[in-house]
Amino acid sequence: MTNFPQTLPAEQSELAQQILKDLYTFEFLALGPEMLERDLERGLIEHVRSLILELGKGFAFVGSQYHLEVGRQDYYLDLLFYYLRLSCFVVIDPKIEDFKPEFAGKMNFYLAAVDDQLRHLDDKPTIGIILCKGRNDVIIEYALRDSSKPMGVARYQLSQALPLPTVAEFAREFPLMSVVRLRIEIERGLRDIASERGIGFDRPAGILEMLRGLQRQGPTPISIEQMLDAAGVMNEVSHGVDVDAEAARAAVEIGTLFLSELQALRSSWR
Repeated sequence: MTNFPQTLPAEQSELAQQILKDLYTFEFLALGPEMLERDLERGLIEHVRSLILELGKGFAFVGSQYHLEVGRQDYYLDLLFYYLRLSCFVVIDPKIEDFKPEFAGKMNFYLAAVDDQLRHLDDKPTIGIILCKGRNDVIIEYALRDSSKPMGVARYQLSQALPLPTVAEFAREFPLMSVVRLRIEIERGLRDIASERGIGFDRPAGILEMLRGLQRQGPTPISIEQMLDAAGVMNEVSHGVDVDAEAARAAVEIGTLFLSELQALRSSWR
């Protein structure tokens, strides 16, 4: 059950609705009735490949307990993904109990923070998925009715197999997922270094604009010219453009090298 029709344009709402299942089956988890919420989250992370297969094609894993700072306080997202086909972040909050109204308020806060701190200029609005052991649709309807952020509530079970994408399908998409995750890490590193050097931007800047801004300031990582080319590939992948797997792998290699050099450069200033 979602509020997508009320919070997203019609075309995006239809695509977003397709990513949310009514029931998720985590047959790969061996958890007993006395499990704690951290046990559920830890199990999903330990089996992240199986989790992505269950979520469906196109999800890139960004991180668990992903740190955000809001009002000088620390917050941590249980699970953060990027959905290639809709070009948006997806926050997943797993619960070990039935849905409660306060879950929606917490998710609304997380989505606002991600939109403000991580969302790229061309990205679609961040989507939240609350995974619960059970749900009451009337309570969910009231909880989501006045929320301005797109979110949905789904149930999960820990057994009973359902058809999943094949390993071959997952393998074909993995290079693209790696590109998206690396792009997010590089953009975050560039924002940090821009802040340290006092480089300002008039609007939320993309990776290419930040790279060129860094290049004008100097010194820069040796691989920055290669990174400028790789950034074009990363942007295409993030916006759902079909990219050759070899080009994606090359972008990952260049991006990994650039991120390493960027971190070394920052360390040399301290």
